[in-house]
Amino acid sequence: MSGLVPQVACPHLPSNVKPVSALKDVKIDQSVIGSCTNGRISDLRIAAKILKGKKAAPGVKLLIFPATQKIYLEAVKEGLAEIFVRAGGVFSTPTCGPCLGGHMGILTEGEVAIATTNRNFIGRMGSPKSFVYLSNPAVAAASAITGRITHPGLL
Repeated sequence: MSGLVPQVACPHLPSNVKPVSALKDVKIDQSVIGSCTNGRISDLRIAAKILKGKKAAPGVKLLIFPATQKIYLEAVKEGLAEIFVRAGGVFSTPTCGPCLGGHMGILTEGEVAIATTNRNFIGRMGSPKSFVYLSNPAVAAASAITGRITHPGLL
């Protein structure tokens, strides 16, 4: 298990997977942590551990969406919400907004996001000329801090 490295799904298919180390030069505009797929309290704890005492890189939008209202309240109770806000993030109630390109975090032409959502098809989070990479919460949090797709072990 120690030889495994985080994998990232590259645009525009969840099956287009590469090791995180192969993407270290990819600059991001947005990091989305959460949603119905990776918005469990355990996911938020992982992201908060990485983000605690740090800030999102200048120009990077950091959005956090718990999967449910119950998880939202638990994150507030545990102090995770405060960590996210102090890191420069937006801590939202559960929503499908950015995942579907509906509201909050809609990508414009040429923008790049790393997200813990489950799909990265063309136009999924906004412009059909945007790019969505899928990762786990640790990679998404580390990438928010550096402004590039980053292995969390390199922080």
